[in-house]
Amino acid sequence: MSTSAKEPRVITSVLVANRGEIARRVFRTARSLGLSTVAVYSTADADAPYVDEADAAVHLPGNAPGETYLRGELVIEAALRAGADAVHPGYGFLSENAGFAQAVIEAGLTWIGPPVDAISSMGSKIEAKKLMAAAGVPVLAELTPAEVSEADLPVLVKASAGGGGRGMRVVSRLADLPGEIEAASAEALSAFGDGTVFCERYLPAGRHVEVQILADQHGTIWAVGERECSIQRRHQKVVEEAPSPLVSRIPSMRPLLFDAARKAAAAISYVGAGTVEFLADEDGNFYFLEMNTRLQVEHPVTEETTGLDLVELQIAVADGLKLSDEPPPTVGHAIEVRLYAEDPHHDWQPQTGVLHKFAVDPSVRVDSGVEDGSIVSPYYDSMLAKVVAFGPDRTAVARRLAGVLERATIHGVGTNRDLLAWILRHPAFLAGETDTAFFATHGIGGAAGSAEMAALAAALADAAGRTGPVRVPSGWRNLASQPQRKSYRVGETTYDVEYRLTRDGLVVEGNIQLVESSPERVVLEIDGVRRVFEVAAYDGLVCVGSVNLIPVPRFVDPSEQVAAGSLVAPMPGTVIRVGVKVGEVVKQGQPLLWLEAMKMEHTIAAPVDGVVGELKVEAGQQVEVGAVLAVVGENA
Repeated sequence: MSTSAKEPRVITSVLVANRGEIARRVFRTARSLGLSTVAVYSTADADAPYVDEADAAVHLPGNAPGETYLRGELVIEAALRAGADAVHPGYGFLSENAGFAQAVIEAGLTWIGPPVDAISSMGSKIEAKKLMAAAGVPVLAELTPAEVSEADLPVLVKASAGGGGRGMRVVSRLADLPGEIEAASAEALSAFGDGTVFCERYLPAGRHVEVQILADQHGTIWAVGERECSIQRRHQKVVEEAPSPLVSRIPSMRPLLFDAARKAAAAISYVGAGTVEFLADEDGNFYFLEMNTRLQVEHPVTEETTGLDLVELQIAVADGLKLSDEPPPTVGHAIEVRLYAEDPHHDWQPQTGVLHKFAVDPSVRVDSGVEDGSIVSPYYDSMLAKVVAFGPDRTAVARRLAGVLERATIHGVGTNRDLLAWILRHPAFLAGETDTAFFATHGIGGAAGSAEMAALAAALADAAGRTGPVRVPSGWRNLASQPQRKSYRVGETTYDVEYRLTRDGLVVEGNIQLVESSPERVVLEIDGVRRVFEVAAYDGLVCVGSVNLIPVPRFVDPSEQVAAGSLVAPMPGTVIRVGVKVGEVVKQGQPLLWLEAMKMEHTIAAPVDGVVGELKVEAGQQVEVGAVLAVVGENA
């Protein structure tokens, strides 16, 4: 901390060195404490909600994190210019950067975070594991890449610096190890500026359990309950809950976990809020993974089950507060889901664009960085919101949260909303079977509602909105004639709709009756069951329930077509690697290029067997969505 127990300082104004949801979250508590707030924002974030909510805001020119939120000197300068006397780092970006914390302190500002030495100690996972082992905390043995043998497989290659799933690879074949180490090292270097990686034994179906720590400057260390975050994609958490179903099943595990977490904090003289993460097996054995020296994304589930405001306590501890001897008990159950702008059914591909409408039932907690009209840009993480439900019973909480998600209005970008609802209703989840192999075991469900019926509803709503002088809907015919035809694209699939509107009503194939239609609402009776479709049309997009449809024009501009075999960028991003040369023979599915966007690495693979005819990009180049990256022709 920047202050000591002997030299208390009173915080009056807080700059949040972050953006989006976490900036709004910290501002909310700061305002309740009577503190003034300062935001920093990139050019892309100029119109973001958190900027307007701050009492003062300072522009960081540029868009990419390396130009803006990762420029510690600019953030500190902003704090001084705006009159802030404290800096809260949030999570991500500079939150676990010991150099930044030291610079904040040297600038005469209060650092709302742990001591610099504690951050530094946990900054290297390799060194952290050695420290924890010495403190008596269970650890998985570290393996140097040269030591790995067939008997050790599978192993996990991990970046020593950073987290969030970056620089991590699971290796099941010894022959794949060198290539995966190279790839993990390159990704770690790009993400964290440090390409150091190591290996450890991989538990394919482990449980990710973590303990919330809060420590003051007077030697008191709280273990504030545990969370389970086992359901993950790309080693990044999707669903988090407190308490852990595994620990609740093995009650003797909880005191051992808490003791290990307190030992970890004491070993580095920790102060402030932090999280000690463990990998556990079904028998309750657990091993230290890492310590996050910051507030976690999933902190709301701990707040909901304890009644604490962890941000308020962070500020109070920075002000010199002495904690009571014991934390409050955990009561009830809380579940948080991360609502991402992404397509789970296409390799979790992030989605960008205008979020036309965003509304979630206020009966649950919604920590969000977006609102109606927000732009989901390619520069940052694709998380839109954290949706959290709390109650006395885990099953009831899961079902209520699933219903809230299903009824949410989210127009403009595709999300993982339906996947999240599917998880919460899955029998395995309700039974507490939530290991890290959840998706590998159960697949990726939760596809959006019937795209065919959504396309039909979109076409009928469009027809209802196109009336002539006598208010007759478009496509109506007094006598039977050719059907009206419309096409809509959902993802990579095109749905063709045919219908007739006659004096007898809607005529389509199948047992479907049109009950009513308007531009915003279509009611159909399908096989004797009446169903309502809410429709919202925007420029180039029609949203029907949770289905996003792109109208396909009948006539395509030839200049907008690309050559056969072209590989196009699925999103804006940066080309970080090119793995082939012009003239090289490639196989279908072979990785050709790697694109980095929205904190994720995406592989662009050959669509067919063939020869690389053209390479349009090189490493380091920025590309826009739809840009042609390469062309693969057929073998001669």
